[in-house]
Amino acid sequence: MRLGHHLLAPIEGLAIGRCLGTVASHAAPAASSRRSSRLEPGLHGQRIHRGEKGGEVTGPNPTDRGRPGTKRHIVTDRHGIPLALCLSGANVHDSRMIEPLLDAIPPIRGKRGRPRRRPGKLHADKEYDYPRCRRACTKRGIKHRIARKGIESTSHLGKHRWVVERTFAWLSRFRRLTVRYERRADIHLAFTILACAIICFRNLTKEF
Repeated sequence: MRLGHHLLAPIEGLAIGRCLGTVASHAAPAASSRRSSRLEPGLHGQRIHRGEKGGEVTGPNPTDRGRPGTKRHIVTDRHGIPLALCLSGANVHDSRMIEPLLDAIPPIRGKRGRPRRRPGKLHADKEYDYPRCRRACTKRGIKHRIARKGIESTSHLGKHRWVVERTFAWLSRFRRLTVRYERRADIHLAFTILACAIICFRNLTKEF
């Protein structure tokens, strides 16, 4: 499973086994049994500007002269399929959203017994190099692979991070999401979830 964040607007099966497969938050189709069920997480965020009329869930963007904006946080599987999505103000640190993201992953049904809703392993970059992030994973029984500041090079985790970046690129193709026009955060989130559902559908049609 991969974690990611984007400053813009919000976004959001799983193969049977120890780890999560492909699922989108709120509406994720089951993944093909032919694919690996291992979930290699990547944590990342994406920033976006709000419309001129303002809106909910916004904050001063530290990378854009303090202009109000919204950040989109997402968790994907190893193939870049969205699993969960959350929104926050542009000034909210990525590491603060790790718990809401992990808890937003929907339960996956397949085997007998309680449906699994946790990935087996999570990959995240240096933005999540905090004890609270590691504790959040351990508390939920998730193995974590979080890059350490000043120790590991940024390029080393690139083989995992690019998957999340590609998912954000897919979302950016939806013109409705390029700029946040809606003042209500729930409406903007709904459009982003719809985009995630389309990404899942397109992935499934390629498989079958």
